[in-house]
Amino acid sequence: MSSFAVLGVPIGAKGTVPHEELSNSTTKIKIYLPDHASGFYRGTRFDWSGMIAELRSQGHTYFSQWFSRSDPSIHDFSSKDSEIIAGPCTAAVGPVEEFTAPLGYDEAKAGETFVKIGVGILRKPDDAKYDSLRLYDVVDSGNWQAVKKGNGIEFSQKIIDSSSGYGYSYQKTVMLKHDRPVIVIEHKLMNIGKHRIQTDVYDHNFLTIDNQSPGPNFTITLPFEIAPVHPPEKDLAELRGNQIVYLKTLTGQDRVYATMRGFSDSSKDYNIHIENIRTGAGVTITGDHALKNLALWSIRSVLAVEPFIEVSVEPGQTYTWTYEYAFRSLGSVQEKQQ
Repeated sequence: MSSFAVLGVPIGAKGTVPHEELSNSTTKIKIYLPDHASGFYRGTRFDWSGMIAELRSQGHTYFSQWFSRSDPSIHDFSSKDSEIIAGPCTAAVGPVEEFTAPLGYDEAKAGETFVKIGVGILRKPDDAKYDSLRLYDVVDSGNWQAVKKGNGIEFSQKIIDSSSGYGYSYQKTVMLKHDRPVIVIEHKLMNIGKHRIQTDVYDHNFLTIDNQSPGPNFTITLPFEIAPVHPPEKDLAELRGNQIVYLKTLTGQDRVYATMRGFSDSSKDYNIHIENIRTGAGVTITGDHALKNLALWSIRSVLAVEPFIEVSVEPGQTYTWTYEYAFRSLGSVQEKQQ
């Protein structure tokens, strides 16, 4: 079974959710910590590390819990009356990542193991096709460590699955820049197994900007002309040049989903600017790798732009990538009219 320690002190007391905080003169962050027994997130879809529970900067909020509660009977999520109920694999918060391809799943027989990066060694229960929303048994979540270094937290996990032959050493650092409203998320993935690691990774970016429902007060701007693959629901949102525009404020069971292209093979197109013009909050998300895919998912409580990049690592090799989030107070519509 896995073990975990934070800053040299064992955690996981009954009734507590392990977390740590980072802050500077502009920004305060609460980060959940991985823990097999008492962590906030124990689903098998998303990477357990670096999950930001709350982020407040310059009078604005950007990340918070977008669902009312979690229920294991829910497959993905359910929107009912005033509640939004998330299944255990979807009940994540903040800028949370998923490695889309499970390693060794197709080759494994029922009862054997496979690997999900950022989660650990999982058991394949039957011959059904892999489903990221299905909760799989965690055989070993690795020896997660989290160490605070300056104004950052370094997470690390090591997994070796002798059955499938896959293994990795994973490191993620969430760092708040000194006296600036900027966070940097750095990754290092070393392949210590026998087989090549080939997958995509995307950040779900569960943004809850000032706890406002996505709508016409929000703008999403990209540095390229957007080419739709799966256009958004026509009565709810549309693509206009290099922008995604909401046509109404999302309510009830409204859901906007879109996939798009138009980006180049340069990392300069990994540059996503999101504004709430009503409250004057803005965030720019950049990455140092070219986009593989780009999607948008949003419901009444959350706006999620999802950039994908490709990850390919031969045995013995290491792959690195970095994201940066720059938060800005732009002035509200009312302030600009004065």
